Amino acid sequence: MRKFTPRDLTLSAMVAALYFVLCYFGNIFQLTFGPVQVRLGEALTVLPFLFPATAPGLVVGCLLTNVLSPYGPIDMVVGTLATAIAAFATMKMPRWYLAGLPPIAANALLLPPMWAWAEASALNDAFWAAYGLNLWTFVVGEAVACYVLGTVLLRALPRVRYFRPMIPAAHL
Repeated sequence: MRKFTPRDLTLSAMVAALYFVLCYFGNIFQLTFGPVQVRLGEALTVLPFLFPATAPGLVVGCLLTNVLSPYGPIDMVVGTLATAIAAFATMKMPRWYLAGLPPIAANALLLPPMWAWAEASALNDAFWAAYGLNLWTFVVGEAVACYVLGTVLLRALPRVRYFRPMIPAAHL
């Protein structure tokens, strides 16, 4: 494990702030916590593929965003855990086009049951109906954030001269 440099710490803090601001902005349009959740900040969850130092910033940004969540403290724990798992798994992806899979998978496994429980409060038919609906609407929203917006980031950032020295040679 390598040490965090001041540049890494600054990059991580900037990603945390950007994640929060993008999600807060998206909340104005009911995208962040809406029926089809397209968190604009989730596009940043592909960044650990290029910049491993951004993973802690994503976790902090998600935690700050989930303070606003209508699902309360459980979303602060489970949602932040899902983002942490996704961020650290994204660092291990071998190809850029796979970088969106960990955020989609981690969030699809952990969040829809939480939302379904909040809506149904029991393991009954309403829970399973809510779970199925939440699973598909979530996967669609996360795929838009990670594969549409995130892919734009992954393809554009290596072309920016400032960022090139921070990107591992294997990803250029």
